[in-house]
Amino acid sequence: MKHSKRYRALKEKVAAQKYTIDEAIRLVKELASAQYDESIDLSIKLNIDPKKTDQLVRGISHLPHGTGKKKTILVLTKGEKEKEAKDAGADHVGFEEYIQKINSGWAAVDIVIATPDVMSDVGKLGKILGPKGLMPSPKSGTVTFDVGAQIKALKKGKVDFKTDKTGCLHISVGRASFDAEKLRENVLTFLQDLSSAKPSSVKGQFVRTMTLSSTVGPGIGLDEKAIFNELRKGG
Repeated sequence: MKHSKRYRALKEKVAAQKYTIDEAIRLVKELASAQYDESIDLSIKLNIDPKKTDQLVRGISHLPHGTGKKKTILVLTKGEKEKEAKDAGADHVGFEEYIQKINSGWAAVDIVIATPDVMSDVGKLGKILGPKGLMPSPKSGTVTFDVGAQIKALKKGKVDFKTDKTGCLHISVGRASFDAEKLRENVLTFLQDLSSAKPSSVKGQFVRTMTLSSTVGPGIGLDEKAIFNELRKGG
């Protein structure tokens, strides 16, 4: 892959070493020089076999400072739950009209929540919502009658994570405009939640490599052993 002159210049500022979390955050903020507020992303390669279903990793993390991105939420429901969803801050609420819109190709949302009583109809949208990562699921908490609490949690900083086909996962841990301490707390909170999601069938070191980067910046290797040692000490 051919990179731009700007990217190559930024890459030269990243040494071929593993950085402490504080060093990496300081550097990633320095290199985030685009004309917009870049996302700060964490990419992790896990020591799992993604072909084994008992080693797939997924979970939920509540980032204390959120991701800095506004999440557009659609709630598919009927009756009294519509008011609860609107009061909690959902961006779109309804049922039949949104079923029709989705079937027509509309998908201008980041998250879809559905109440269990409408899932027989929502399930028919699987071929449309599934590939977009929008299909409601009980595992992610997006199939629930407690729509108000779910919406508030998502707006505040709740994120779902799961490994891809290569055994890696990627998550936004904030924005370049976040101060270093907020990014640090988000990263450590996520890694703590990731550790809790380690499958019992995975033995030995769980995380192989970790990289921190901004949206259009180079990857900065993290010293995973030092960071997890800090977590174990309660840092």
